[in-house]
Amino acid sequence: SKWQFLPYIERGLTNYARLDICNVGGFTEAMKVAGWAEAHYIDLMPHNPLGPICVAATSHLATAVPNFSWLEIRHSVGEPDLNFYDDDIFPVQPKLEPGKVILSDEPGLGIEVDEASLTEPYKFWEPQHLHRRDGSHTNR
Repeated sequence: SKWQFLPYIERGLTNYARLDICNVGGFTEAMKVAGWAEAHYIDLMPHNPLGPICVAATSHLATAVPNFSWLEIRHSVGEPDLNFYDDDIFPVQPKLEPGKVILSDEPGLGIEVDEASLTEPYKFWEPQHLHRRDGSHTNR
């Protein structure tokens, strides 16, 4: 929530606010965090791992705040089976070009969902689990 950001912003403990618009409470709460951060000369570098809808929402947030810095985009050619930005499910979505996101002129977020394509069975994907020598989990 926005309240989890406040102590870090007020005490100057961070250089970037890594909010996730899909988890912080949507546009209203994200704009509040952005305002607090701007008042303390802190830029936004949103966390953005949730696919085309999150990319669109975060990109629109980026156009609305003066202290936007970088946008994380989850786009991995190493995981082709994920179909993370599947054009069949999302025929209208933000287009990714090197170094930028091209937003649609469509109303709202500019996303279109083909609901008929969602009738296909869900394919579960399990990421690789990495372990250290002592057996503990790691993400590296």
